[in-house]
Amino acid sequence: MLLDPRHGDFEDNAASPEQRSLFAIMGSLLVEISPAKLLFAWTVSLLLPGVLLGLAPLVASAWISSLSQHVLALSEVGAVLALIVIAALGWLGGRPLLQIAETNFWSLNALAVQPSYAFTREALRHLAELLWRTGSTAASRMRLRRSCSIGAGMLLSAGAALIAVLAWPVSQWTATVNDLVLIHRLVVPTFANAVVLVSSYLAVASLAWSVADASMDQPADLAGFDAPPPGGRCWRVAHLSDLHVVGERYGFRIESGTAGPRGNQRFNRVLARLAEIHAVDPLDHVLISGDMTDAGRPGEWAEFLDALAGHPELAARIVMLPGNHDVNVVDRANPARLDLPFSPGKRLRQMRTLSAIAAVQGDRVRVIDDSGKPSATLNQSLASYRDRITQFAQHGGVRRAAALRGLFDDQFPMILPPDRDGGLGIAVLNSNAETHFSFTNALGLVSEAQTRRLEAAIRHFPTAYWTIALHHHLMEYPMPVKTFAERIGTALINGSWFVRKLQRFSDRSVVMHGHRHIDWIGTCGASKIVSAPSPVMGAADDAVTYFYIHTMVVGPDRKLCLAEPERVEIAGS
Repeated sequence: MLLDPRHGDFEDNAASPEQRSLFAIMGSLLVEISPAKLLFAWTVSLLLPGVLLGLAPLVASAWISSLSQHVLALSEVGAVLALIVIAALGWLGGRPLLQIAETNFWSLNALAVQPSYAFTREALRHLAELLWRTGSTAASRMRLRRSCSIGAGMLLSAGAALIAVLAWPVSQWTATVNDLVLIHRLVVPTFANAVVLVSSYLAVASLAWSVADASMDQPADLAGFDAPPPGGRCWRVAHLSDLHVVGERYGFRIESGTAGPRGNQRFNRVLARLAEIHAVDPLDHVLISGDMTDAGRPGEWAEFLDALAGHPELAARIVMLPGNHDVNVVDRANPARLDLPFSPGKRLRQMRTLSAIAAVQGDRVRVIDDSGKPSATLNQSLASYRDRITQFAQHGGVRRAAALRGLFDDQFPMILPPDRDGGLGIAVLNSNAETHFSFTNALGLVSEAQTRRLEAAIRHFPTAYWTIALHHHLMEYPMPVKTFAERIGTALINGSWFVRKLQRFSDRSVVMHGHRHIDWIGTCGASKIVSAPSPVMGAADDAVTYFYIHTMVVGPDRKLCLAEPERVEIAGS
C-alpha cells in the first residue's frame, strides 16, 4: 500500500511529546487554538475570580460605611430602621461574601500562584543541572535543588512585590453604596485590588514555600531493600500503571505516537502473565495507579473492562484510581483541544471513570466522611445518583452536568480497609488538577480537603499499614532529564507540601504512583516512594517491557518494610 493505515501517520503524533518537541507542539497549538474560546475560558477561570476577589473589600467597606452613618443618626426613627435593615443584610450576606472571596482566592492560587512557583523552581533546577551536570554527585544535586528552591522564592517574591507596588496607586479599598451603584467606575480598582492581594500573597508565600522546600528532606534513591523477617506478616502487591488502553485494534497512544505500541495486545499479555503468577503464588492486591485509558473514551473503557472480565480472580483484587488521561481533556490529533470549565465533556469523562472504578471495586472500597470514618461503599454512595448519572450520559446538557458537580471529588479518598487489626489498607487518591486544556492536562494537585480526609482515615485505623496510591509523582526525582518538558507540568503542584503531610505516617506506609512511566524506588525523608514503569508504553511492539510485584512486610520494630521486588518481563510480539 502507498499509505498503510496500520502504521499511522503524523496525526497520531500531533500531541506526542516523545515524537515532537515542546516548541513544535506549541506551534501546533497556536495554529489550532480557538482564540474566542480561549479568551472565554480565561475570563471564567481567571478574570471572574479576580473581579469577585477585588470587589469583596469594596462591598464590605460600603456596608461598614453605611452602618456607621446610620449609627451617628440614631435619633431618627428612619435611621434606626435603616440600621436594622443594613445590619441584617450584613449578617446574612457577610459570611457568603467571605466564602466567595476565599473560594476565588484559592482558585487563583491553584491556577496561577502555585504553578508559577513550581514552574520557576523547576526551570532553575533544569538550567542548573544542564550547566553543572558533569561530575555531579547525589549530595551536590541535593544542594543544587535546595539552592534553586531558595532562588525561585526570591525571584518570585521580588517580582510579585514589584507588581503589587505598581498596582497599588490605582487600587481602592473603601467604597460607598453610591460607588457600588456606579459600578463602571470600580472596574480598574477592582482588578487592581485583586492584583495587589494575589501579588502580596505570592511575595510572602513564595519565600515560605522556598524555605520549606530547601529545609525539607530531598528525594533520594532507596539505599537498600529490607530483608523479610521470618514469620512476619507480608503482602504481595502487583503494581501496574499507565496502561493507556486504546479503542482500536491498530490505535496508537497519544504520548508515544507511532514510536510506541499499537492496540492492546501487550495489555492482554500483562493480564495473562499476572494470572499465571497468581495461580502459583497468590497476590493480595493488584494496584493500577491511573491512566487505564488513553483518552477516557467509552470504547477504551469497554476494551479495558472486557479484558478484565477474562480474569475474574485478578479483577477481584484490582484497586485502581483516576489518571489525567482518564478524566482530563486529551486529543491525539489536536494539542489545542479546550473544554470550557462548565463543559459537559469533563463531567462525562469523570462519570465514565467513576462508573468503571465502581464496576471493578465498588463493593470493596469505602468512601470517607468528614470525620475520617469509612462510611458507605462506593456503590452505596453512588446509588442515589444512578438515575442522574445515566440521564446525563444519555442526553448530556450543561444543566445535568451541573447537577453532578462535586460528585467525583467527593468520593476521594476512597479506601480499601485493612481486613483486620494490623492489616494493610489501600488509600486511593485523585491527584488530577482541574484543567480544561489538552496542553496542560498533566498537572497534578492533591486538595487540602482530600488530604484532611486521608489523615483522618489513617488515624481511624491506628494499627493498620497503608499503601497510599495516587497517579502523579510527588516531586522531580534525582535522575537526569533531557528536556524541560519532562519535568514541568507533570509533578504535583503542591507535592512538597503533600510529602510533608505524609511524614507523620511514614513508618507504616508506602506511597505508590505512576504517571511518568519512570522506574524509580526511593525515599523522601522517612517516606518510601515507588514510581511504576508502564508495562505498555515506552517501547515498540517487538521490545520487552516489565512491571513489578512488591512485597511489603512488617518489621520487628512494627514498621512497614519494602522487600526487593519481583521484576516481571513481558515479551514483545
